[in-house]
Amino acid sequence: MSDQKLSPNQTDQLDLVYGLNDRPRPIIAFLAAFQHLLAIIVPIVTPGLLICLALGVSKEDTNMILSMSLVISGIATFLQCKKVGPFGAGLLIVQGTSFNFIGPIIGIGSAMVAAGTPVESVMAAIFGVVIAGSFIEMGVSRILPWVKMLITPLVTGIVVLLIGLTLIKEGLISMGGGYQAMSNNTFANADNLIMSCTVLGLIILLNRIRITWVKSSAILIALIAGYTLAGFMGHLDFSGLKDAPLVQVPTPMHFGLSFSWSLFIPMAFIYLVTSLEAIGDITATSKLSNQPVDGATWMERIKGGVLVNGANSFLAGIFNTFPSSVFAQNNGVIQLTGVASRYVGIWIAALLVILGLFPAVAGVIQAVPQAVLGGAVMVMFGAVAASGINILSGIHLDRRALLIIAISLALGLGVAQVPQILEHLPELFRNIFSSGVATGGIAALLLNIILPETKK
Repeated sequence: MSDQKLSPNQTDQLDLVYGLNDRPRPIIAFLAAFQHLLAIIVPIVTPGLLICLALGVSKEDTNMILSMSLVISGIATFLQCKKVGPFGAGLLIVQGTSFNFIGPIIGIGSAMVAAGTPVESVMAAIFGVVIAGSFIEMGVSRILPWVKMLITPLVTGIVVLLIGLTLIKEGLISMGGGYQAMSNNTFANADNLIMSCTVLGLIILLNRIRITWVKSSAILIALIAGYTLAGFMGHLDFSGLKDAPLVQVPTPMHFGLSFSWSLFIPMAFIYLVTSLEAIGDITATSKLSNQPVDGATWMERIKGGVLVNGANSFLAGIFNTFPSSVFAQNNGVIQLTGVASRYVGIWIAALLVILGLFPAVAGVIQAVPQAVLGGAVMVMFGAVAASGINILSGIHLDRRALLIIAISLALGLGVAQVPQILEHLPELFRNIFSSGVATGGIAALLLNIILPETKK
């Protein structure tokens, strides 16, 4: 063994089994891709399933939306890893349906349904907004330095924290059995609480096990156990499989397209924040892949990655599913396996597309009772809030920063809990501030500009 000392840059590098441009043998690539799949398949389908359950979308349409979530995630993952022209970061990046948009879509979509708008028309408006908002993200990818000056880590951290905190309510509703259980007086009954708490408890216990792959797959393992328990308790519903086709043919604009300003305003702001979140995730993947984390190459990767974020959300709206974003989960799998080869990402993409083209996969997922899902989404939503706290912990929290955090959280959470405060405002302002995330985020953005930062 050599006694030569390593430079700081060398010691920061991960000891990789397969580097970025290495081509593992097919069996190695498949096994590495399968490990990624265990970590991401539940988060990819969960947002769509929660939204469809909350809005009362038919089982057949829900099946199609979940299938398209997998297909579109596979296409985006392929673009990120392969890098086609300006599209993609050229790293082992997995992309999937974003949790960031669940709150506004459920909140405003439910209000539209309650006002008498047919569910199909609500879905058409949602997908119209998804398509319109995607251009924001694609535009941001071209002017990243300017946007980063306007939306600082302080603003981003507050918005991500608000997204997580406002989603906790949806998580608790799922633990109790969901909106359908509320309507038929079975909400939070013994069966629902047993199923949801079993899943939550298993996730906690599995994270105590010192086997890394078990920790990274804890949510999936706990959901499989909860699924089995639900079967023994007689709560699995496979009616969504009854009329499902053998192969799901992608159908553009199945619901048609329309538009809703009340949904677009909060979604537009979240698109901006999601773009900046992607910068952090792509940078982390670049570092784990022993690639530069500054300079021209890094900036090109960032621009390409954020561009795919937006372009894939455009495809998602066209093919009847929800906005996507870069997933951070795959970074943990890269550390676990030591495999950073972007060619593994092409295997992941293929597996996602194949699973999405067979509706039976989505039908089996859809059969899970919402209480079982609730035990897992509480952890996922809490992780979103924890991610916001992590962003805020990386900045200097002086008196100015704490004041901005305090006011933004107070306004955002206040509107989310007491929406009646907006009753007498003009309709335009009601639409803009009806989302707690939009209210708190706009407050953070304005205060960050109005309150001057003290230069040391």
